[in-house]
Amino acid sequence: MPEKYTENKERVILHCDCNAFFASAESIDHPEYRTVPMIVAGDPKARHGIVLAKNELAKKYGIVTAETIGSAKRKCPDLLVVAPHYELYSKISRKINAIYLQYTDQVEPFSVDESWLDVTASLKLFGSGKEIADTLRKRVAEETGVTISVGVSFNKTFAKMGSDYKKPDATTVITRENYKELLWPLPVENMMFVGKSSAQMFRDRGIKTIGDLARLDPAYIERIAGKPGKDLWEKVNGYDPSPVAHYDDEYEAKSISHMVTFDHDLREEEEIRAGLLQMADDVGTRLRKKGGYAFTVYVQWKDPDLKLRQRQRKLANPTNLTKEIYETSYRLLREIHRTGMPIRMLTVGVRDFTDEQVSQANLFEDITRDEKQEQLEAAMDKIRNRFGKDVIRFARTRKKEDKPDEV
Repeated sequence: MPEKYTENKERVILHCDCNAFFASAESIDHPEYRTVPMIVAGDPKARHGIVLAKNELAKKYGIVTAETIGSAKRKCPDLLVVAPHYELYSKISRKINAIYLQYTDQVEPFSVDESWLDVTASLKLFGSGKEIADTLRKRVAEETGVTISVGVSFNKTFAKMGSDYKKPDATTVITRENYKELLWPLPVENMMFVGKSSAQMFRDRGIKTIGDLARLDPAYIERIAGKPGKDLWEKVNGYDPSPVAHYDDEYEAKSISHMVTFDHDLREEEEIRAGLLQMADDVGTRLRKKGGYAFTVYVQWKDPDLKLRQRQRKLANPTNLTKEIYETSYRLLREIHRTGMPIRMLTVGVRDFTDEQVSQANLFEDITRDEKQEQLEAAMDKIRNRFGKDVIRFARTRKKEDKPDEV
């Protein structure tokens, strides 16, 4: 490969992925959940609620994340539906990451249930990457009741693919010597960030496996799939120099965001709004916990063809309110997303922080409304801190007209 693809230092990176995390967390205090098909869903009493997680038994019925409860129950009439307990998930996630931090300070959470670890500097203390991975699997299971699958490799992409390679509760090592043998025979849709639409585009051109993609001229891939296609070609050929961040980096973060990559393409307005509100709530809660305000709200989404689209908006006054973050992100998404177009990945974030809330004196009515909303969300934070995040939620009012829900 060209010189630019040669890395000076061989790294050892782990990707640790909790198996069916929400469902596993719920089963800690309720072992009986492990014996029946079970999902965690946003509103168990409403058939229009969406599936947030499923256990292995439910997965066998073809149930996927983000489909409606009604659809899931049609696949499995005896399905057990459990309400989410976000505070529990955050608590367990922090405990799991605390275990990881005993082996390296380069721990980069990718979501609440998965993290990358760079253990290159830890090998002399704790053994090989596989030995560290096996130790982590054993400790996490014993100390939290959750099992993890771990990928071990020389870059972040292959480490993540390794954690997906064999589940549940497994370690997969992907090296420069075996990655072609292990990964290249897999269907092209098994590659990270390749969705159904892009996979079909590749198959229509005779590109059926990851290896087929890897062997092509990168200029051809860029011509048919744009820059994301070239980035994908680099990754399937083992080039991904992106570093693993340090765990404490978020405290000095230039932005706060929440990203979700869905199991299936989102098309329904209900699913999209529910996802946006959930992410805005997470971002707003974290921002208020930091005691800060943000001037800029941004949204990103990736369609199945790997095209990343994004918009951001600078606010007249900084905010830390979930309602304003949600409404702004919804309007931004409407500027770049046409109704019915599939969404594979969605991100809501804020940046440009300040410690003070700046107000324009001539906007008296808006300021009054914001103060009331701030009091409401502060009260919600206190209730959640005491009783758990799922005790109180934002109510979404679905309307026919194309405008954000009331929060």
